[in-house]
Amino acid sequence: MGKVKICADSVCDLSEELKNRYDISVVPLYVTKGEETLRDGVEIGQNEVFAYYRSTGKLCSTSAVNVEDFAGFFKEQLDGYDELVIITISSEFSSCYQNACIAAEDFDNVEVVDSRNLSTGEGLVAVSAAKLAEKGLGAKEIAEKLRNDIIPKVDASFFVANVEYLHKGGRCSSIAALGANLLKLKPCIDVIDGKMKVTKKYRGSIEKTIKDYVRDRLTGVDADDDLIFITHTTSKANTELTALEIPKYKSFKETAVTDAGCTVACHCGEDTLGILFIRK
Repeated sequence: MGKVKICADSVCDLSEELKNRYDISVVPLYVTKGEETLRDGVEIGQNEVFAYYRSTGKLCSTSAVNVEDFAGFFKEQLDGYDELVIITISSEFSSCYQNACIAAEDFDNVEVVDSRNLSTGEGLVAVSAAKLAEKGLGAKEIAEKLRNDIIPKVDASFFVANVEYLHKGGRCSSIAALGANLLKLKPCIDVIDGKMKVTKKYRGSIEKTIKDYVRDRLTGVDADDDLIFITHTTSKANTELTALEIPKYKSFKETAVTDAGCTVACHCGEDTLGILFIRK
């Protein structure tokens, strides 16, 4: 069996430590900040996205990896490998998957997998792929297992404590945004079948929201205990509280805290936090 390289786009939000541990390479999306177009995670990160909004009142925007970039990336990453699996953000959110498929037509050893997710929901799929590659599975077999056994079981959600970015981006009305802020409502968004859906609205302080949110996500859930992500655009204190709450409901071998990248930052803004894991 040949050696398989695992890759993802930058929406996967994996830390450098995890990318290095699992030998996962990442191709960046693009972020437009005013007149500048920058590479996500390479030339711009969430802090720059937030600073730009604070100083201008304007949102940054993101755009997909193009076909040419994917083709060059595949060629580069295949050096020293026999096959490659690329995991992308859900095709419902971006044209990354479609562009990767077009680029892969010129390669007979590249498998493209639609994660049907975003952020570390995609990251969980990439880590799972890396573990399968370590076991010696080929690219086609890895892709099949991801689609059939892993992707349908990814539990991805997050809450948005400040709906200002959703309002600015046209994802909620002025009235809804005003009501949410006055009532201290924090929408919880689930990724279901590749799409985002508001499933609940939390009310109260962010500390109360974190406790309620973790309880709701983990109570009675039969989760794989290998890995859970806390992915955020928020403060260290909030991630620390989340990490303390998780073991009250479920023990995981590893709790990985990661910064959300530019895609989540651009669309959801500051004080966004989620826990993401794989169900059994």
